[in-house]
Amino acid sequence: MTDTILVDQDGHFKIGKSATTPKNEAEGFLASAEDAADAWGISLESLFSGVNVVLYSGTGMLNTLLSRTGRRLGLITTKGLEDMILMGRGLQAWADYSYADRLHAVTHHHPDPLVPRRRTHGVTERIDQFGDVVLPLYEHEVSAAAKKLIADKVEAICIMTIFSHVNPVHEKRIAEICREEVDKAGADIIVYTSHEVRPVIREQSRLNSVLIEAYATSRGRKQLRGIEDVSKKYGFKYGVQTLLSFGGLTSINHPRLHETMISGPIGGILGAAYVGKLIGNDSLICSDMGGTSFDMGVITRGQTRIENEPLMDRFKLNVPTLHLDTIGAGAGMILKVDPLTKKVSLGPESAGSDPGPICFARGGTEPTIADCDAILGRLNPHYFLGGKVVLQVEKARRAFQEKCSDILGVGLEEAAEGMIDMLEADANNALRRVISGQGIHPSEFTLLSYGGSGPLHLAGCSRGIGFKDIITFQFAAAFSAFGCTTADFMRRHSVSTQHDIPSRADEATLAAFGVKVTTVWNDLTKAAVDEMIADGHAREKIRTVPFLMMRYTGQLEDVEVMAPLAEVNSADDMRRVIDEFEAVYAKVNHRVSRYGEAGFTITELGLIATADKVKPVLLKRPLGKSDPASAHKGVREAYIGGRWHKANLYEMDLLQPGHEVIGPAIIEHPATTLVVHPQDRVHVDEWTLLHYTHA
Repeated sequence: MTDTILVDQDGHFKIGKSATTPKNEAEGFLASAEDAADAWGISLESLFSGVNVVLYSGTGMLNTLLSRTGRRLGLITTKGLEDMILMGRGLQAWADYSYADRLHAVTHHHPDPLVPRRRTHGVTERIDQFGDVVLPLYEHEVSAAAKKLIADKVEAICIMTIFSHVNPVHEKRIAEICREEVDKAGADIIVYTSHEVRPVIREQSRLNSVLIEAYATSRGRKQLRGIEDVSKKYGFKYGVQTLLSFGGLTSINHPRLHETMISGPIGGILGAAYVGKLIGNDSLICSDMGGTSFDMGVITRGQTRIENEPLMDRFKLNVPTLHLDTIGAGAGMILKVDPLTKKVSLGPESAGSDPGPICFARGGTEPTIADCDAILGRLNPHYFLGGKVVLQVEKARRAFQEKCSDILGVGLEEAAEGMIDMLEADANNALRRVISGQGIHPSEFTLLSYGGSGPLHLAGCSRGIGFKDIITFQFAAAFSAFGCTTADFMRRHSVSTQHDIPSRADEATLAAFGVKVTTVWNDLTKAAVDEMIADGHAREKIRTVPFLMMRYTGQLEDVEVMAPLAEVNSADDMRRVIDEFEAVYAKVNHRVSRYGEAGFTITELGLIATADKVKPVLLKRPLGKSDPASAHKGVREAYIGGRWHKANLYEMDLLQPGHEVIGPAIIEHPATTLVVHPQDRVHVDEWTLLHYTHA
């Protein structure tokens, strides 16, 4: 689905929804925007001519990578590293493999290379780890390589030389020569350099970053420009924005667009942080269940983990990303039963939006979890998307019986609930694994459940873990979109460093480190601010915050630390930075895990520049009576816990602060459904958030 959330200057908002249109995302975007405009009672022209910001995020570029439908690439690298793509990294080569496949290596293969070996050319040059030129660049080899790639009809040339993040002089010259050869040939070829895309340490990840920027973003830019074109057609006056993977808005013309490739789920973490401030809890588990995946994010005592090298389709990238754990678990997962072994498999394939589950009656032939929900009466066949889609329950029953329950030799309802139980058990175990790595008890965490399928399967996913609180939302299906609207405009620049600070460094040593740190921050500030000014932001509205990636010397993992001051001008200032690192480290890990005797290492210095934008506001209203009769709309048979129940039906948008619903019940919204199991309770707080309590 494509979700739209409209937010006015007072923070009020309305939500629209429509099926995604992968071939031309602008169509689904426009239909979803029209649905939201209808909810507000305005036309599309009034909508687009009146808004200041249009923000669009999604997974289109990631899908280009997954389907291997990107540009035809060529690569020029340091001689001797021509096989770098084929060798890859062990970590990424085994990523996404099941436990069984990790045990039996005969099934293993490396990710398909984005550039074949014959379009990879090495040139003589060498810069060492200190940035000194060891071997000069052999320019004639560059010219020869560029001519071969042009003859090979590549659409982009990528350049990655060793240690270019320290000194990019050779990469710059290679790019100049390539552009000269392209101009001579009259070709239409774009040149990318790794030091411009991501100037940080770890050559393999930097190589992957520049390749994926070149490979996958061209189609993404085209889709985003289609969104911008249709927005301007209806009166939008400005440029469309998209969401960065580390949180924050940027123009669709952002030069490093691969930083937005997994922006969709990131909105949920941003929204969770926003809600956490309202409810007064800074330890949150975010869980987003849609059609295919179950995404989990963690905020531990106010700290959101930044992952500097995320995995994307088995490629390790140098892209700072708000950390998410993901498993395959969603309502669109296709169900299979082996007729010989009777083994049940959930996915990993998904029915997608087209053709979708069988009950959608759009050509789907394989049973899904959504079909099970419809068969068991948990979904209202006449109220899906507010009645725009009428679910064909009998068609789903016949197909599920033939392909699943008859093969298993059990009753239809028992088999359908068993499939749902398997899905919810997978999600429940995944939540337990995520929590176990945080160093604090589950009773400190509030679970926030959202996504189109999140409330539907909330009870089973959360049962028995012992959360402090469990919350879902009237706008759960569009919560990630809601989270996107809480973000500010942002730029993030960083460079790798290697500063090892002894545990007992004297005054002069600490002050000297401070000078080095401040010099880098000043350079990054200028670069980030210049980009934001170019995007139209006034200088006085741009705020900058420097940060560091630090670790205790000898450790393998960094911690991101927001600097407590803008410049480090003395030994005492440097001590303040170190103290801040130790405080953050204790929050993310545990107080007793600190190890200052080992010394401190700064591995990366960075700068975040932001500018404010309008955000949604959740209204606080007084609590009223607990009787939810005003939202009651009937009774429906629903199969829960091994038998049929007469479940009370409630309209989710009509529930008011103070209302309490006792299960068995089904709380319906055009875009989502909350199933309340027998004896469980849901109460609505003063922010109109829905709190789920297990019996």
